[in-house]
Amino acid sequence: MIPLHVHSNHSLLQGVITIDDIVAKAVEYNLEAVALTDTNTMSGLIAFFKKAVECGIKPILGTCIDDPQDRNVYAIFLARNIEGYSDICRIITSKKLKPDFSLVNLLQDYLPNLFILIHSYHLFCRVPRYDNIFAELIISNEKRKKESRRLYKEAIERKMKVVASNPVFFSTPDHYLLHRIVTGIKQRKMLTTIDAGDLSDPEFYFRNPSFLYKEWSRIPSAIENIYYIVENCNVDLGLGKYKYPSLPGLKGEDSFTTLWETTHNGLAKRYKKITPEIRARLEKELNVINELSLADYFLIVWDISREAKRRGMLTIGRGSAANSIVSYCLGFTDVDPIEHNFFFERFLNKSRSSPPDIDIDFSWRERDEIMKYVFDKFGYDKVAMISTHVTYRARSAFRETAKVFGIAEKEINKMGKFIPWTDARNLMDLPRLFPEARSLKFDEEPWKSIASSAVQLANYPRHLSIHPSGIIISPKVITEYTALEYAKNKGIGIIVTQPDMYSIEDLGLLKIDLLSQRSLGVLRDTLNIIHKILIKKNAGMKVYPLPYSAA
Repeated sequence: MIPLHVHSNHSLLQGVITIDDIVAKAVEYNLEAVALTDTNTMSGLIAFFKKAVECGIKPILGTCIDDPQDRNVYAIFLARNIEGYSDICRIITSKKLKPDFSLVNLLQDYLPNLFILIHSYHLFCRVPRYDNIFAELIISNEKRKKESRRLYKEAIERKMKVVASNPVFFSTPDHYLLHRIVTGIKQRKMLTTIDAGDLSDPEFYFRNPSFLYKEWSRIPSAIENIYYIVENCNVDLGLGKYKYPSLPGLKGEDSFTTLWETTHNGLAKRYKKITPEIRARLEKELNVINELSLADYFLIVWDISREAKRRGMLTIGRGSAANSIVSYCLGFTDVDPIEHNFFFERFLNKSRSSPPDIDIDFSWRERDEIMKYVFDKFGYDKVAMISTHVTYRARSAFRETAKVFGIAEKEINKMGKFIPWTDARNLMDLPRLFPEARSLKFDEEPWKSIASSAVQLANYPRHLSIHPSGIIISPKVITEYTALEYAKNKGIGIIVTQPDMYSIEDLGLLKIDLLSQRSLGVLRDTLNIIHKILIKKNAGMKVYPLPYSAA
């Protein structure tokens, strides 16, 4: 029986099974498909889709949206097609960004591109009789059995469909302790004081399908509808295909034609003498860029760099982009790749599976201004900052687990100072690996249990933060491709994508790094001071303004 209600560790501090383990379990049980329905997020969906397809498992993409008024009331949304996937992105974004979001109001509208599973009896009674809404029947503890019986009776009376379900929050029964630990972390409680109602049922692990078939044999339609849903959920995310916007203002001109003309104009400015070698190198690079459909990417970076210079900002492209004569002629790098014998293939070649990475430096005082220019030019509905997923390392995993075990802050600090900044998977071996960690008492209780539990949190996502420089620019409204939410950073709510940079690149969206550099700010200040001194010392003499002057 295929699980349609599955929470990975991307259901932050709730689910504790990893995406790799979800797919591995599906392979172990010879399942043809498996779903991922994390709570109020799609941050793991792209990685899940990619992993499932690699392993020959059909991915069912979904989410679990809870009610702001009652976190125990939820609905499962499963995408039937790519339009349904976009619906999920929009629904999650609405849940995260709109304070007046209502799950009941959402379910009043017919959402034909989604399958919707509802377990709450009271919520189910309030939704219209749509053919894509199912009563989710769950067998676990007595309370849920009672709810399922009421729900089944209501569904039969209203002639609505039912579907069997065994929600998944952990991999095996032994994994339940980790679920209790992360729940304690989330609620800032000890293991002994967590309310039972805040925990998932101990039976919510990835069960053997044969057991579930036996449990649901008395309601054949509940099993049949699982396969009906799986058969009709067919989403292709088109991973690896570029989804780049065109530069506004082209007025129907072909992007590559514009790039070709702009680059050749720059060529005449950069080189006094254009040799056959230089011209051949430029044509070679332009052909590769055209074949890989990257003309829009280069034009957008050129436009950002050009606008920054027009505003008098100090800016420069860094990294392997300097290997390209196209970059040099467009003016966002200033190192001649011909003179220095730089290889273009290090930056871009036809066999490269991912887009080139072009980083542009700005003064730390001016980066936000140019960032605003990008938002204004392309539209606030098409540009967003990228999130970064803050994960557990050795010290954070140890500290938070120790708190849940009831250890006093003073004792945690005393032990924690001996833990180096390293992967949490190394915790039990720290006394052997690091001289400064020899005093750790991980062979004694309660530290042994704490450390062995903390190891399981290694690289688990803890919360979303803001990528220091990455933004994405979408050809359509950004919620066609990804969900957005607020990332709290120093008390300021900034909207970011839920997936991280790696998933964004897999989706094929345009990612650009606009870096904030203090060194360019120092250089700006230094040049301005020198300029003022020259004017003062040479009174009456003409002193030409500095290039990119802030004055």
